[in-house]
Amino acid sequence: MNKTLTLDIVSDVSCPWCIIGYKALEQALTNLSSEIDATITWQPFELNPQMPPEGQEITEHITQKYGISVEQAAENREAIVQRGLSVGYEFAERRGGGMIYNTFNAHRLLHWAVELGRDKQMALKLALFDLYFKENGNPSDFEQLLIVVDKVGLDVAEAKAILHSDKFMAEVRKQQQHYQAAGISSVPAVIVNNKHLISGGQPVEIFEKALKQIADEE
Repeated sequence: MNKTLTLDIVSDVSCPWCIIGYKALEQALTNLSSEIDATITWQPFELNPQMPPEGQEITEHITQKYGISVEQAAENREAIVQRGLSVGYEFAERRGGGMIYNTFNAHRLLHWAVELGRDKQMALKLALFDLYFKENGNPSDFEQLLIVVDKVGLDVAEAKAILHSDKFMAEVRKQQQHYQAAGISSVPAVIVNNKHLISGGQPVEIFEKALKQIADEE
């Protein structure tokens, strides 16, 4: 009989290492499918909670935030692209450098989606990653968010009503504060059974080893 693990993935939809880490985790779970079943819930984290509505050019943002050169930012970007390819995720070219945006409203929709089922939340989360990383989209733009909602088969009218209200604002902020208080300051962070932490966009074999060890201990 398979062991069941509960995974909470703390992440942001504009975090490249979050989709890289998820694709590696997904492969690890496939490799362990004869031993482990997993339930996955996505939890909110904002990389840039103070980002204004218009966003910021991404290279400018990265060099300012991390104190690195334009050349280092380009090298980091290429490393991310290659890691993505290694786990089967292809990042799009960033036209004109690209932008980075506030993601709070995307997290509100993800909070709503999980109430409809984890499969619904998973579909929305992956589509939001694609909006930003494959389509160079804006995850703070209501119209673009609603297109994604429609694409994954969720109720557009209900999503629109949420976006144009304060619904789920308090809940998302409470969840963010919960994980920050628990010491999560960078993402992705995979929390297993509410007590084991696997931090960062790890390779498949690291996820596989950690999950197997946790399942054996449990």
